[in-house]
Amino acid sequence: MYKKIFIALFGLTSVAGCTKDPSGVARKDVYNSGSYPTNLNALLGVLAAGYANFRSEGMDGFQLLCKDFACSEHTADLAYGGEQAWTELALNHLSTTNSYANDLWKSLYAGVKDVNVFLDRADFFEKNYAVPSEVQMVNNMRGEAYFLRALYYFYLECFYGEAYITTAGGADKMGVPIISSIPTVLDSTQKGRSTTRDVWNFIIGDLKKSADLLKGVQWTGSNRGRANEWAAKALLGKVYVFTQDWQNAKTTLLDVINNSGKSLMPFSKYKDAFNAKPENKFNEESLFEINVDRDSKGDYGIFGPAPNSNLTTSQGLIWSPCVIGDDGTETGSGGNLGYCNTFIHDKNLLRFGFTLPIYTLVNNPAFDASKPASYRNPKQVIDPAYKQQSIDMRNNKITDPRLNVCTMQPWVDSGSADGVNWRPIAKFVGIGADIQKYFHGWSNRKFATYDNNIWAYSAADGANYYILRLADIFLLYAEACKSSGDNVTALEYINKVKRRAYSYPVNAPSPVDYASLTAKTKADAADVNLSNNPLAYERWAELFNEGHWWFDVCRWRIGKAEATYYNTTLPTGGTIDWSETRSYSWPIPSNEFNTNTVIAKQQNPGY
Repeated sequence: MYKKIFIALFGLTSVAGCTKDPSGVARKDVYNSGSYPTNLNALLGVLAAGYANFRSEGMDGFQLLCKDFACSEHTADLAYGGEQAWTELALNHLSTTNSYANDLWKSLYAGVKDVNVFLDRADFFEKNYAVPSEVQMVNNMRGEAYFLRALYYFYLECFYGEAYITTAGGADKMGVPIISSIPTVLDSTQKGRSTTRDVWNFIIGDLKKSADLLKGVQWTGSNRGRANEWAAKALLGKVYVFTQDWQNAKTTLLDVINNSGKSLMPFSKYKDAFNAKPENKFNEESLFEINVDRDSKGDYGIFGPAPNSNLTTSQGLIWSPCVIGDDGTETGSGGNLGYCNTFIHDKNLLRFGFTLPIYTLVNNPAFDASKPASYRNPKQVIDPAYKQQSIDMRNNKITDPRLNVCTMQPWVDSGSADGVNWRPIAKFVGIGADIQKYFHGWSNRKFATYDNNIWAYSAADGANYYILRLADIFLLYAEACKSSGDNVTALEYINKVKRRAYSYPVNAPSPVDYASLTAKTKADAADVNLSNNPLAYERWAELFNEGHWWFDVCRWRIGKAEATYYNTTLPTGGTIDWSETRSYSWPIPSNEFNTNTVIAKQQNPGY
């Protein structure tokens, strides 16, 4: 007897092949399509793979935020020069063999495969084993699956699509290949690129089905991380904005705003909502997030043995902060809380309104020469007058308060290397002593582990990653209103987000409100993209380091000005190499061309 078996394979050429079941052999990495699943819990286990894939190495498990997004949009500057593919990200000049472009492509299509397998198995289970009382739950799970597949294709199209659809056109540009079911023979894996319009329509169709199937569903307890109606509608509204369908965007986003039950959390909670505080998970603002478990029983985060590696993420290894070393210096031992490979690009400080020059160290007037130098008794400290200026700028909100939500300032903020004693943050040690004087060297705070050395948690992160939250929805709604001529409503929703950042009531006028859609922001005058554009500035500042800005840069086609503003990046110190022809889209990986003959002549322009 011939039956299909399902196995986890990566890439577009993932196949559920036909093979004879060998007698007496039970493979643990596959299941038989003729007899699985036989109960609802087993079906849920199939769906779980679609969620778990977001924690894979090529995605939020390791690379997506801390490398792909952070370097492409220059949230981060590189303190590590040992990997050419990573440097290519920072220079906005990817090759067709770039390992990160290849890994993300494989990971996203692996997620598509996981969801397609679930949808196949849901049909099988409902036909052969489900009792009437289980059909509603099966449909709810289908709703989750359609949301997940739409999210995978959203990322695929935003990274690899040739261009975005605008009111001026673009619907006939090259999108990504659409695979909507399990390939059963090799020929069915040979898929060409669909048009951009077809891809976005496919995403929209999945999200509409998801919202319908999940209507009214409320997940509680251990199920809180599952997608619901409002996650689907939030992403649908975002898709309408990304395709400049302003009327549908406004209707859908306003439905989420008015009826989801979500609200902007107060700043007192928001300031710590991106770190390992369990009480902040699945909060009143979150519409969908990637659940992360800090399981110290593993040995190396996602790179350790299962099952612990399937539960967590390890991006904190890369953007871990630096603290003052055991000997009281910025470069002393005990100062690295992880790999410390990236730090905050200096130009981001200026965008947030921090205008002070690079600090200098002075002799510590409180140094006790009778005791060894240590982080408690350093020989040198930051210039006290400079430090006080920094604190005054923070306290008086001369700098955007979100600067201190997103970053950690040397000698002003603190971190711990042992989970008990706290010491000042140091200038980022990986920059190199010979050029440190040219950099502010602030550490990342958002999603970073700074309450201990990350090895104390076996390289496991502790914070959930937001995919959709209400502040993003407010700003998308503002964009849709602005683009359809309703400037008053647009300005109000931009100001709602800003008011929260400055600890004012969200729904009442405040002293920090923008007076117009071209009002001055915290960004300096040389920053042509943000200095007089409150909508763009608020999306940049509010969603900093959350994996949104790169898509905004590409759909607004403001990349050249971004590259000019950031100018250079370490480790090479080279000029960011922006090309209007190629840089807005990532290359289809060369590996795909080697396995998919139909796509052979469908590379993105410029590669």
